[in-house]
Amino acid sequence: MPEEEIASSRLLALGTMMLGLLLAWVVAWAVVALNRTAGGAEDGRADPEHLHGVALRGAWTAVTAGRGSGGVFPSQAAGQVTTLPDEWARTRPGFDGSVWYRFQFERPQRISPEVLLAAYVERACSAVEVQLNGQLLYRAGRVGQPIATQCYQSHVVPLPSFLLRAGENHLDVKVSGHPLDKVTARQRAGGLGAVRIGTWGDLSDLHDEQTFWSVTVSQIIGGILAVLGVFALGLGWVRRLAYLGHFAMLTLSWALLTGRFWLTDVPLPNTVLEVVIACLFAPMAAFAVKFLLGYAGHGLHGSNAPGRERLVNRILWAQVLLMPLTLWLGHDNLFIVSRLWYLVLALEVFAAIVYFLWFAGRSRRAEFWLMSGTLGVTSALVGIELFFQHRLIHMWGWNATYFVMPMLFAAVSFRLIQVYARALQTAEGARQQLERRVQEISSEIERNFTQIAELRVEQIAEKERKRIAADLHDDLGAKLLTIVHTSDNDRISTLAREALEEMRLSVRGLTGRPMRLPDALADWRAEVVSRLGQAGIEVEWRHPMDVMDEPLSARTYVQTTRIIREAVSNVIKHSQASHVVIHCEVGTHDFQIVIQDNGKGIPLELDGRLDRGHGMASMKHRAKQLNGQCLVESGPGFGTVIRLNLPLEIETVASALSHGASPPRKGAAAASIPVQTPGGNPNAY
Repeated sequence: MPEEEIASSRLLALGTMMLGLLLAWVVAWAVVALNRTAGGAEDGRADPEHLHGVALRGAWTAVTAGRGSGGVFPSQAAGQVTTLPDEWARTRPGFDGSVWYRFQFERPQRISPEVLLAAYVERACSAVEVQLNGQLLYRAGRVGQPIATQCYQSHVVPLPSFLLRAGENHLDVKVSGHPLDKVTARQRAGGLGAVRIGTWGDLSDLHDEQTFWSVTVSQIIGGILAVLGVFALGLGWVRRLAYLGHFAMLTLSWALLTGRFWLTDVPLPNTVLEVVIACLFAPMAAFAVKFLLGYAGHGLHGSNAPGRERLVNRILWAQVLLMPLTLWLGHDNLFIVSRLWYLVLALEVFAAIVYFLWFAGRSRRAEFWLMSGTLGVTSALVGIELFFQHRLIHMWGWNATYFVMPMLFAAVSFRLIQVYARALQTAEGARQQLERRVQEISSEIERNFTQIAELRVEQIAEKERKRIAADLHDDLGAKLLTIVHTSDNDRISTLAREALEEMRLSVRGLTGRPMRLPDALADWRAEVVSRLGQAGIEVEWRHPMDVMDEPLSARTYVQTTRIIREAVSNVIKHSQASHVVIHCEVGTHDFQIVIQDNGKGIPLELDGRLDRGHGMASMKHRAKQLNGQCLVESGPGFGTVIRLNLPLEIETVASALSHGASPPRKGAAAASIPVQTPGGNPNAY
C-alpha cells in the first residue's frame, strides 16, 4: 500500500475516533443531565411544590429480617433517620430483607379539606406496601419469596380523608428488595425513591407521565422492534443476507429484554431471573459484532480472513455458553461477575464499532455519517451504563438508556430497509430495462428474420430469373441468330434480328444487373441513330457533357429502352418526318428525354384520343410503372413532341454522392452529336 494511502487511513481513523469521543461526551452529558432532572428530588431546585405536592425528604427507618406481608411499623426496633432517595447498596450494603420508612406530615393548609390527597412513590425496588396511620392502603407486587420486580414503576396511593388526622399523620412505607450482590444491575437493587404528598389529580398526572416515559414508551418501541426484527429476519432469509439476520436477532433480543416491563411478577427465584436477564446480553453482543462486521463486508479483510472469521465466531458463541455458567457458579456475587462480563461485552462492541467506522470511512460509504452518529450515541449510552454500574456517576429516576437505545435500533432498521428498498428499486429498474432490451432484441430478430425470408425469396426468384435468361440466351437466342445468318429472305432476317434484340433486352431485365447511365445513354443513342439512319431521317442528339456516373436498375433501363423504341417506331412509321431532335437532361432526382420530330403530327380525328393509337398507351403505362410520366404534344403540321420524365433511384444517388460522385449540373451546356445518315448531310446536327 502506498505511504499516502496509509497516512490517509490513519488520519481518517484518528478523526473518526475523535468525532466518536466528542459525540459520546455530548450525549453522555445530556443523558446524565436528563436523568438528574428526572430525579430532581435530590436537590430542591427541581421540586415545584405547587405542581407536584410536598416532597418528603427524610424518614425514620427500621429494618426487619422477614419479608412477609402485613404487620406494622416496628416502633420498638432500633432505627435511624434516612434521606431520600435511599439506595440500599450505599446506606446498608449486603442487607437482604425489608425496610420500613415512616414519614410524618400534616395536611397542607393550602389544600381544601374536600380535595382528595394522595401519596406518590417515585420508585420502590422491588415490592412495596403503604399504610396510613396504621391502616393498609396499597400493596404492589409479591412481598414473599419470590419477590415481584417493580423497580421501573412509580406508585400513587389515595389517602382517604377519614383516615387523616387533624394534626400529625404517619405514612409508613414498607419496601422488600435484594442486596446488590444478588442482582446483575444496580437498577434492581433494593431502595426507595422520592415520596410526595399532594392532591390526587396532580400526583396521578405525574404518575401517568412517569409511567408513560419509563415503561409505556419502552413497551411500544419494544413491540415495534419485534415487528422490525421479524421483518428483517424474513428479509435476510429470503435475500440470503447474513448481516440482516444478525441485526434481526439483535433487535429481537432487545425486544425480549424489554419483556420485563410487561412481566413484573414472574414466579421464578431471583437468582434464576437475574441470570436469565444477564445472559441475554451475551448473544446480543455477539449479534451486534456479527452485524457490524458483516455490514462492513463479511470479514476482517486480511490475507487470512476466513480463519479470523472462524476464530471470532467461536469466541462469540463460546462466551454465550460460558457466561451463564460463570454467573451460576458465582451466584453469591452476581453483581461483580456480571459487571466483569458487561465490561468484556462492551469492549467487544466498541472494537466492532471502531472497525466498522474505519471501514465505512475508508470505503466512502453513503451511510458513514448516519452510522457514525448512531454508533456514537450507542457508545455513549453503553459507557454511561457502565459508569453507573461502577458508581462513577450517580443517576436516579427513569433510565434514559432504555428509552434511547430502542430508538437507535429503529433508526438503523429504517436505514437498512431504505438501503434494501433502493437496491430493490435499482434491481426493478434493471429488470425493466432488461425486459425492454429483450423486447427490442426480439423485435429486431423478427425484423431480421422477415428480411432474411424476403431476401431468401428474392434470391430464389433471382436464381430462377437467371435460369430462364440463360435458357433464352442459349436456346432461343442461338436459333434466332442462326435464322439471321442463314435466311435468304431479308424480311425474315430483319424480323429475326429484331426478335433477337428484344430477347437480349428481356434477358438483361431478367438478370437484374444495373447499368451505368452514360452507357445507357450511349446505347440509346446508338440504337436511335441506327434505326432513324436506316429510315433516311436526320438525327440530332443532345445530352450534357458531364453526366454523372449513375447506375440505373435493370428494370428502369429495360422499360426506358422500350419506350424509346416505341417512340422511334412511331416516328418511322407514321410521322413522315425528315428531322428528329432528341434532347436529354439529367437532374438531381430525375432525368428527362425529349423526342421532337418535324413530321405531319397527329391528325385531327385522333385529337383527344392520343392514347388509342401508335402505342401511346403502352408508353404511358411503362412510364407510370417507373413512377414517371410520358407526355405527348402534337398538332397537324407542327410535328410531335414526346416528353419522358423518369425518377432516379434516390438510394443509388445518395450512395454515389457518398463515394464522392459529383452531382449533375442542371441546365449544363448541351452537346450536339454529329450523325452520318444515308441520304443526308454528314454535317447535320
